[in-house]
Amino acid sequence: QARLVESGGGLVQPGGSLRLSCTVSGITFRDYTFDWFRQAPGTEREVVAGISRRGTSIFYADSVKGRFTTSRDGATSTLYLQMNNLKPEDTAVYYCAATLDLHPGGKASTYDYWGQGTQVTVSS
Repeated sequence: QARLVESGGGLVQPGGSLRLSCTVSGITFRDYTFDWFRQAPGTEREVVAGISRRGTSIFYADSVKGRFTTSRDGATSTLYLQMNNLKPEDTAVYYCAATLDLHPGGKASTYDYWGQGTQVTVSS
């Protein structure tokens, strides 16, 4: 049974950094493309970053380009999201998700497995 578990969220001041992790089990890590989504209260879930199976295709939403970096570690079946220069508008619950699609940055409906989410709050 697939299991995706996010960690690393928390409260940070504007301009600060956080590193999210997503530990994956129950599926073959190398077969999946992974993305990070976020959802703030009253808004739709949006994709912010993603990485293909071999890491050759990486996606970033315009709102996070130059500030967020995603990576994956096949040895530990872990997905990462390094978030720098955080802004109040980055406040949301962040989710990792897995899809068999070849390319990241897809619609939420195309993802097969989801984590439970981790809260990120950017506030002074």
